[in-house]
Amino acid sequence: MTISSHLSELKRKHEALSEKVEAAQRSPGADPLSIVELKKQKLRLKEEMTRLMN
Repeated sequence: MTISSHLSELKRKHEALSEKVEAAQRSPGADPLSIVELKKQKLRLKEEMTRLMN
């Protein structure tokens, strides 16, 4: 897998997590801890993308 294809995959996953976070935040019965975990996963992806771009 090339770096650019790996970056594309990471961006796709990051966007999917963003959508999940937004949906969970709009849901009145959402578990706050699960939202925090989704945000942490998103941050890890962002950090990996940043590392690959440098």
